[in-house]
Amino acid sequence: MVRVYIVAGLAIIALTIYAAIDALMTDKRRTRGLPKFVWVLVILVLPVIGAVLWFTLGKDRGKGKPVVRQTAPDDDPDFLRRLGTEKDQEERIRRLEQELADLDDDSSTKE
Repeated sequence: MVRVYIVAGLAIIALTIYAAIDALMTDKRRTRGLPKFVWVLVILVLPVIGAVLWFTLGKDRGKGKPVVRQTAPDDDPDFLRRLGTEKDQEERIRRLEQELADLDDDSSTKE
């Protein structure tokens, strides 16, 4: 019977530590009802009940930071669109530079 109490005590301690760390690490925008530090106090003062309350009522699981999925550049339509405009801009700059060079050549030959 002593072993059961020891295992139950260790489970309660582990649950309390896990819930307290989870409450501390959770973004404050994802906490409901009470501020984060109050949730940590509730978890520490009421070990099992506080942890259960935190996981059921305190932590907002539905909302959070959206998952940003990284795509390869050739799969990103914005990147491909920008790439086309950058090529157009580079070609325009080349043409303008050529026109300026032609104008410089014409003005230098006249003098």
